[in-house]
This record gives sequence, C-alpha cells and structure tokens, in this order.
Amino acid sequence: MTDPSTAASGSSVEADQFVTGAENAKPTTTKPRSLASDAWRDLRRRPLFIVSAALILLVLLMAAFPFLFTQADPNYAELSRSRGTPSAQAWFGYDNQGYDIYARTIYGARASIIVGLVATALTVLIGGTLGLLAGYYGGWLDGLMSRIADIFFGLPFVLGAIVILSSFGSTGTTSQTQILFLVILSISLLSWPTAMRIMRSAAITARQQDYVKAARALGASGPRIILRHMLPNAVAPVLVYATIALGAFIGAEATLSFLGLGLRAPVVSWGVMIADSRDIIRVAPHTLLFPAAFLTATVLAFVMLGDAVREALDPKMR
Repeated sequence: MTDPSTAASGSSVEADQFVTGAENAKPTTTKPRSLASDAWRDLRRRPLFIVSAALILLVLLMAAFPFLFTQADPNYAELSRSRGTPSAQAWFGYDNQGYDIYARTIYGARASIIVGLVATALTVLIGGTLGLLAGYYGGWLDGLMSRIADIFFGLPFVLGAIVILSSFGSTGTTSQTQILFLVILSISLLSWPTAMRIMRSAAITARQQDYVKAARALGASGPRIILRHMLPNAVAPVLVYATIALGAFIGAEATLSFLGLGLRAPVVSWGVMIADSRDIIRVAPHTLLFPAAFLTATVLAFVMLGDAVREALDPKMR
C-alpha cells in the first residue's frame, strides 16, 4: 500500500520539473511568411522559372556588357564579305553590307531591351495609377477612366502606332533618340488600358477587405490607404502582366522597325536587322535566322517567366 505522503511528494517533484521545463523551453512559434517570400520559395522549385530566368539574365548581360561576348565592331562594314555565310571568323556570317551579324546581334539586344523595359515601366505606371484610383474612389472617376480605356481598346495597336510615328517621327530632322522616345511613347499610350483594368479589378477586390474598412474607420486618409494597404495587395496581377508585356513590347519594337516606322539605322536592334534582311532572305537566309531566333527566344523567356510568376502568386494554381 502506497504512503499518501510519498505519492504527494512525487507529484510535487514532477510538477516542479514540468514548470521548470516549460520556463526553459524555447518558443516554437515562427514568423509567418509573406506572399512575396512564399512565392519566391515556390518559384525556386519550378524548372520553367529557372530556364526562363537564365535566358533573361543572358540577354541582360548582352545588353549591359556586349564586349564580354564579342570584340568585333558592329558598325564596321566591308562590302567584299557581303552575304558571307557563317564561319570561324564570323559565327553568324555577314549581312548585305558586310556587317558582322554576330556582333550586331549581341549589340542589338541593348536597344530592344531598353524599349521593352522603359515601355513596360511607363505602361504600368500610367495604367496602374489610374486603375488604383478608379478602383478605390469608384463613382464618376471609375466611369470616366473605363470609358477612356474603352476608346483606346477600340484602336488597333499597329494602326495607332503607325499614326503616331508617321505623324511625329517622319521628319528628316528627327534624331534617333527622339525616334526611340516616340516608339516607347506609342507603345505605352496604346497599352496602358490593359494594366489599368487589371489594377482596377484588384483594387476593387482589396477595397472590400476588412483591413481597408478598419483603416478607413480609424481615420486614415485616402492616399495612405491606397499606398499602405491597397497597393501591396493589388500589385501582384500587374506584375504578372508586366513580365509578359515586356516580351510583347520587344516584339512590338521589332514589328515597327520592320515596317520602317520604328528604330532605323545606324541604330542596331533586332528589329532593324530583320528589316534589313527582308530583301535577301532567299539568297542569304542566315541574315534573318539569327536575329529572329534571339528575338523569339527572348520573348518566349519573358512569357514563360510571367506564367511561372502567375502560378506562384496565385494560391489556387499551386
């Protein structure tokens, strides 16, 4: 038969050990991950993201540091080697004027990437700002922005770009910098409604959330609610659009240059190279093959990156 005093003493010792262990135990709670960190963790596991990011990094290095890839002068022409086929001296051959196609392909990445990046940034800035304001305030401002966007949606992209560039960029005194600015401006002016509608939808959804209602009840101003609460939670869809649109804008620059309305010689870009090769495709197909291949691979890389980012940011697609 167990002594009651012994049992009570044993229970007291066990209770003291439990309390001591609880006091010395380290907290096991971890800080919850944000949407960005969670998406980044998911992206690192996707082969599609790794392949597309590697291709984009290569193109960005070509645009920023072309001398790392070739020592040839992209503006040096020699007619004696006109239409020369690929060889050890010129990996991609020579074009109709005797330019080194490999050197011009490497240096041509700079102009194409600049057009794509600046046009995308300007498009997202204009469309995202207007969409955020329309989604938050609603009412007549939302109606006005939606009707203006509908007008731009009804204007075909190529036709609108032709009107803008032929009206302002066809004069003989227009410099290459001005033409570059006009190309970027025309792409942005004709593309911002898409970013505006995406941001507007995300802003309307965020406006109905409890944290926005609580901030408004606590007396927060409209600009503070938009910048501190709505923008971080509504920017993800626009980022996905921007990633995909960047590749599309690079292709748009090549299209305008091919039509003779975009960048022109002596500017070196993939679009200019494709335009210069159209008359000799049958006799020298390599003049079109290599710049078109780099253009296609770059556009495809940005599209794949956009798909990977969209799947990572959307919990329903994981």
